[in-house]
Amino acid sequence: MLTRSLVSFAALTLAACATTAKAPQDNGSFADAVPSGRPVKVMIISMFEPEGQVWLNHLGPWESIPVAGLSPDYPNVHCNQSDICVMTTGIGHANAAASTMAMTFSQRFDLRKTYFLIAGIAGIDPAQGTLGSAAWAKYLVDFGIQWELDGREIPRGWKTGYLGINTKNPNEKPPLDYRSEVFPLNPQLADTAFALSHGVALSDSKEAQLARAKYRYAPANQPPSVIQCDTLASDNWWSGTLLGQRARDWTKILTDGKGVYCTTQQEDNATYEALTRAANANRVDLHRVAVLRAGSDFDRPYAGQTSADNLLNYADQGGFTPAVENLYRAGNPVVQDIATHWGDWRDGVPQR
Repeated sequence: MLTRSLVSFAALTLAACATTAKAPQDNGSFADAVPSGRPVKVMIISMFEPEGQVWLNHLGPWESIPVAGLSPDYPNVHCNQSDICVMTTGIGHANAAASTMAMTFSQRFDLRKTYFLIAGIAGIDPAQGTLGSAAWAKYLVDFGIQWELDGREIPRGWKTGYLGINTKNPNEKPPLDYRSEVFPLNPQLADTAFALSHGVALSDSKEAQLARAKYRYAPANQPPSVIQCDTLASDNWWSGTLLGQRARDWTKILTDGKGVYCTTQQEDNATYEALTRAANANRVDLHRVAVLRAGSDFDRPYAGQTSADNLLNYADQGGFTPAVENLYRAGNPVVQDIATHWGDWRDGVPQR
């Protein structure tokens, strides 16, 4: 997942732009927003049909609620009697942002106290997890907002052709002119979600077992587990050891050394930015956003494999089916805890 570029307008906007990542903030009284529509306890945000269907298979029966502005492929939000809802945005930054905006600004729902679970499959760093591992994130990092030089033309001494926009070298933190390069999530919610789910039995497959056995180190060659580490978004679907190292380094740069890269996907920064716009209008609470990504394929090859083979034959790794199932297995404990103990969660993440 990578690249784009932009230049000189930054000088005109730096004074108005945030230069450091900001934690979720209280954007005024939620009483300022007029309540309308159906109250929702948990809104599960999936990106394409299998990710949403795994929830629909387990938690019905459902009411289908059409929402203007959603993807024509996924025009309905589905809600059950426990006030748990599931929506599907469509794949990629544009679909994720547009659908999330449509849902959050729809008059069909009252989302002021809703918990949002963004749950999808992802590529995974074999140094942090394995096929089927389910990772709760504390940071969302956009891997696509970088300058790019052709790798065959990088300056002498550089290890990569990627660098932050309006920086001078790959190791410099950019000024964050876009305001969506990095988002810290509520760590208390992430820790609570992990605590509720870390002991669940996860799904696996024989194909995934064979694929992970080709890696000579843990945790890549171990069974899947629930973990905590951070996720990168970019519409460019990439594969490779060197690009993977840039993903690790970029995460450290943008999080001031606090984040640990482990999953790569296409949507989460776009989804969160849409939620941020809704929070600015007092329609949602950013303290109530959790992100779960399950590893469906490795982001880099094993020793002796080419990056091209890892990318072109990613589906042969056998991680897709267990990863989709593990979104439900790892995510459902927190979903059910919120829905069944709403008195504890209504006013914020409970202390444990």
